[in-house]
Amino acid sequence: MALLPGDPVPNWIAPSDGNPRYSLQATGGRWLLLGVLGSAASPEAAAALRDFAAGALPVLDAHQRAALLISADAEDRAAARVPQHIPHYRAIWDQTGAVTAALDGPGWLLLDPTQRLFARWPLTETAAMLALLARLPPPALHAGVAAPAPALIVPRLFEPELCRELIARYRAAGGEASGFMREVGGRTVGVHDPGFKVRRDHLIEDEQMQATLRARLSRRLVPEIQKAFQFRVTRLERYLVACYRADEGGHFAAHRDNTTKGTAHRRFAVTINLNAEEFEGGDLTFPEFGRTAYRAPTGGAVVFSCSLLHQALPVTKGERFAFLPFLYDDAAAKIREENLKFLGAAPSAGG
Repeated sequence: MALLPGDPVPNWIAPSDGNPRYSLQATGGRWLLLGVLGSAASPEAAAALRDFAAGALPVLDAHQRAALLISADAEDRAAARVPQHIPHYRAIWDQTGAVTAALDGPGWLLLDPTQRLFARWPLTETAAMLALLARLPPPALHAGVAAPAPALIVPRLFEPELCRELIARYRAAGGEASGFMREVGGRTVGVHDPGFKVRRDHLIEDEQMQATLRARLSRRLVPEIQKAFQFRVTRLERYLVACYRADEGGHFAAHRDNTTKGTAHRRFAVTINLNAEEFEGGDLTFPEFGRTAYRAPTGGAVVFSCSLLHQALPVTKGERFAFLPFLYDDAAAKIREENLKFLGAAPSAGG
């Protein structure tokens, strides 16, 4: 069926000039215009691109409104027929034509901040499309009201003494620079990119401490997740203390936690702050739901679906310590076991 306004737009991955695996699902949180061109050499697409280049920059600002121009003609790239003004708008090279087909192109498609189709136009209506785009409200108000993220904040999971003990263990062992998981050649591998993530991690391997942490989560957090989300947690992935440092520009750019085969089993991410009063910056945001910053108190957690786009803002003063497990259930454990064969060499912590 053709995509209609209100329909979620399926994710796709295709090359851009700077990223061989540019993913639609990483672009949420803003109005996003998709220019599905077919071939930029066609008279209709060429005229649309002239009109677009003439009027786009006053409308697009990269953070609230941006555009992707999708070409299915390999000659477009070689001949530089698709204009680019990064980060406001960039070219996507649909080498197989699959993206163009999935989007029912050619045409202009406008996605709302949650990546549902808002409107579509033929390429001949470029000026009308830009005029409407200029009148749209800020992304945080796309629903007509401010819509908070479906995140659960649960205070008092860890006692202050336990928080200090976890920080002390981190300091004694030191943290290792951690990367994140990416799908490369059909395998889930760990990669490092300081432009995307800067964080140091320490894995708690002491079984007695692991048992202590499990007990706190089982008694205090699992019932709250059951109540809020009707999901019964039975599994925990990793006992990880993380540190984002201001002197390193610690941050983690917008991402989702379950987008590779090796991470597909993850259901809920948990961020338990260990020293919430001792740093500046570093809060969680959910771009698809506006710019509201989330910070649980010391010993408390922010819990959210691993499918949500989220980011850790840069720490601007001090050090932010957090305990960062993932939670899942027995059904997801079977997915994890099945997908072990796709795991490549992982970074020290990942995720």
